[in-house]
Amino acid sequence: MSALRRLCLAAAALCLALPAAAQVPPSSAEIAAYQGLHAAAQRGDLAAIDRLLRASPQPRTLLAARDAMGRTALHVATFARQRDAVKALLAAGADSAALENGRYDAVTIAAVADDEDTLRVLLGAGASARLVTSRYDGTALIAAAHLGHDGVVRQLIQAGAPLDHVNNLHWTALIEAVVLGDGGARHQATVKALLVAGANAALGDREGRTPLQLARAHGHQALVALLEAGAAR
Repeated sequence: MSALRRLCLAAAALCLALPAAAQVPPSSAEIAAYQGLHAAAQRGDLAAIDRLLRASPQPRTLLAARDAMGRTALHVATFARQRDAVKALLAAGADSAALENGRYDAVTIAAVADDEDTLRVLLGAGASARLVTSRYDGTALIAAAHLGHDGVVRQLIQAGAPLDHVNNLHWTALIEAVVLGDGGARHQATVKALLVAGANAALGDREGRTPLQLARAHGHQALVALLEAGAAR
C-alpha cells in the first residue's frame, strides 16, 4: 500500500473514531450544581440515596429525573464509577435501559470507559447488553470493540450481546475493531474473542469489504493472521 493510501485510511479512521468518544460525562460545573439524587449518585452517598427515595412519594419519578443532558442518577453514578450507588439505584428500580441525550445507556457508558467492574454490576443486576445505542445505531459491543476493550467485549459476549449487529455506518463489531483499531494487542484480543464467539467474518462494509480485506488494507498483519485462521476453521 502506498504511503498516501495509508495516510488517507488513517485520517478516515480518526474522523470515524469520534462516535465512541461522543459521550459527555458531567462537567465539573454540572457536578457542583447537582442536588438531590443526582448529587448523591455522583458522591456515591448510599445513605442519602436511601433517604431521598424513602422520602419521595414517587420514587420511580425521582429515579427517572434527568439533568440538562438527559442523564438520570444511574447515568451519573455510572460515569462516576460509584458502583455501590449503581447497585442501590438498580435495586430501587432505576431503568438501566434509559438513554441520555447522546443515546447512551449505562451499559454502553461503562463499556466505553473500559470500566469492567461497573459493567459487571450492571449486567449482574439484569441490565441488557443488547440495546441499540448512540446516534450511530450501534451497541455497547461495537463501541467496546472499536476501542479494543477486550475484557469488556468478553463480558458483553457472555451477556448475550448481538455479535453481528450492523450500525448505520454499515459496520459490525468485528469491522470496527479492524477499521478503527490500532492492530495492537488489545484489538487482537478483541478480534479473537469475537471470532471464537462466532461473529460472522463474511459480513462486509457498505462496499462489501470483509474484515479480512479491511485488515489487509490497513496493514494490520496480526489481525490478518487471526482472520485467516478463523476462516480456515
